[in-house]
Amino acid sequence: MPAAPELALAIIGGTGLYALADLQDIETHQPVTRYGAPSGPIRIGTLAGKRVAFLARHGEGHSVPPHRINYRANLAALKAVGAQRVLALNTVGGITERFGPRVLGCPDQLIDYTWGRISTLSEEAGSDVLHVDFGDPYTPLLRREILTAATAAGVAVVDGGCYAATQGPRLETRAEIARMRRDGCDVVGMTGMPEAGLARELGLDYACLAIVANWAAGAGPDPDEQITLEEVLAHVEAASAGLGPLLSALLAQA
Repeated sequence: MPAAPELALAIIGGTGLYALADLQDIETHQPVTRYGAPSGPIRIGTLAGKRVAFLARHGEGHSVPPHRINYRANLAALKAVGAQRVLALNTVGGITERFGPRVLGCPDQLIDYTWGRISTLSEEAGSDVLHVDFGDPYTPLLRREILTAATAAGVAVVDGGCYAATQGPRLETRAEIARMRRDGCDVVGMTGMPEAGLARELGLDYACLAIVANWAAGAGPDPDEQITLEEVLAHVEAASAGLGPLLSALLAQA
């Protein structure tokens, strides 16, 4: 039997992104890892002529809240099906002026404000103690490839920025967002960590494409604006229009 084609890319979808519409010839994999089961099935198919894996981070019915996601199982399962490069799609709120609703960004830094999550492969007694270099939390080469692909596809993507990872599932207070702005954060989301750190421990190339769904609390032109799920999903859908061309250009480099 011939070997299965090598995966060119694994994609993790966030809020509002539960499938890849253009994925063809789909196979479904449901691996169980030493850390348990991932959020849902891994769909592997063909996109722009390359083999791509897709996993919905919250489950395909958005049933898993951010603090309950088994991040270790998700990444270990993707590695088990052959992933070496992971593009994380993260729905976020915008804090600074460059990151208004419907903007796409490719951050280069993050600050972890989460707590209580299993954040390392070294959790269990007897596991190897992993002191990975995390100065650049996103793989620089994969970031450059994403930005090059965006330019080739004519899709505007903000280069750089700092992702604030918060606990969720509630949204943040105005005071918390003000603090994050003082800390140097540009966008805020609930799933950036421990995902990025675990990818590094697993030896996976990993980068984030942040999809800005709304202004974070108090950050927009109307400081009293209320955030609604309907608004979030509408902005995600609009911003996601550029994902298809960007992914095709990215896969053309693979």
